[in-house]
Amino acid sequence: MLYAALKRPTRLPLYDESLVWSTVLLLALGLVMVYSSSIAVAEASRITGFQPQFYLVRHAGFLVVSLLAALVAFQFPMRLWQQAAPYLFMFGAFLLIVVLIPGIGREVNGSQRWLRFLGIGLQPSELVKVFVVLYTADYTVRKAAHMGSLRKGFLPLFGVMLFVGALLLSEPDFGALAVITAIAMGILFLGGMNWRLFAALIVLLLFGFLGLIWVSPYRLQRVAGFLDPWSDPYGKGYQLSHALIAFGRGEWLGVGLGASVEKLMYLPEAHTDFLLAVIAEELGFAGVIVVVALFAWVVLRAFAIGSQAAKLERYYPALVAQGIGLWIGTQALINMGVNMGVLPTKGLTLPLLSFGGSGIVANLIGLAILLRVDWENRELMRGRSV
Repeated sequence: MLYAALKRPTRLPLYDESLVWSTVLLLALGLVMVYSSSIAVAEASRITGFQPQFYLVRHAGFLVVSLLAALVAFQFPMRLWQQAAPYLFMFGAFLLIVVLIPGIGREVNGSQRWLRFLGIGLQPSELVKVFVVLYTADYTVRKAAHMGSLRKGFLPLFGVMLFVGALLLSEPDFGALAVITAIAMGILFLGGMNWRLFAALIVLLLFGFLGLIWVSPYRLQRVAGFLDPWSDPYGKGYQLSHALIAFGRGEWLGVGLGASVEKLMYLPEAHTDFLLAVIAEELGFAGVIVVVALFAWVVLRAFAIGSQAAKLERYYPALVAQGIGLWIGTQALINMGVNMGVLPTKGLTLPLLSFGGSGIVANLIGLAILLRVDWENRELMRGRSV
């Protein structure tokens, strides 16, 4: 009887439980840290009605809406996502145009990136990240026979992405442009682009980004502040210097949850772009390592799910899964690099953790699509094993 039980095949789980739990842990940590990092700002702001729980309540509301959106997204098979990909991409480009129209787009901190709908703010560039994953994967599958050709394989997509990039720079949103470029280039490479062509394009992109920095005074100031924040700690180096102070104060185990000093009106955007610095101060090196490990696992599972889909000859879902991994991993890496002073300051949030409704909605829709790829993989393997 024991031998028969051991020989009995184990039942394949319906979904990737470790991916779900990693996401849940990141969302839970984000909720706690958004509350901790935003109390002082909320108490001091007339906009929040001087209510310390303002950002906590709003972030919890964002999470509920995002989870509902993810649940809906999971219901659609990958076949329908592929059919809808070009239209979703065109819709995203349309939103990027609308946000630039005076009187419609809303300007915050010098950037016109938001739309207001029924009193709710929407950042189109966050949704465009999802649409770029879906569209680039579809394009790569359709053009698989021409991936070695510059004219037939790369230039058509380059023209489309150049248009989207121009819209993003008009806002301006250089951080979103960097992430979207990484997504598109990564999917093309995974889809079989000639490596020599890919290497040449990477070099050209690097020169292009350097050129964009050189011709823009405010980007040059950010780079200068990043290279030596202590030369002007009360000016262009203010944010980074206080982020580094937060990391230094945290040491190994942190000063304790809620005990951060930098969040007390010293570190700007503590609950959004610089949330990791508050985590480092309150939870220390140990807390940062946990965050890095959770993101690393999400990215690894995305690539593993994509690899499994490719083995099952499901090439579009495979590229979508790995594209989502590239997106989450690249954005998290850039945000962490900015917080630690390794990269110039960018207006990018930490996925799944930072305060912001559009970002959380887009992240969870992307992960829901990733889970859909995994679920369809498992259903196909289950059917073959019967």
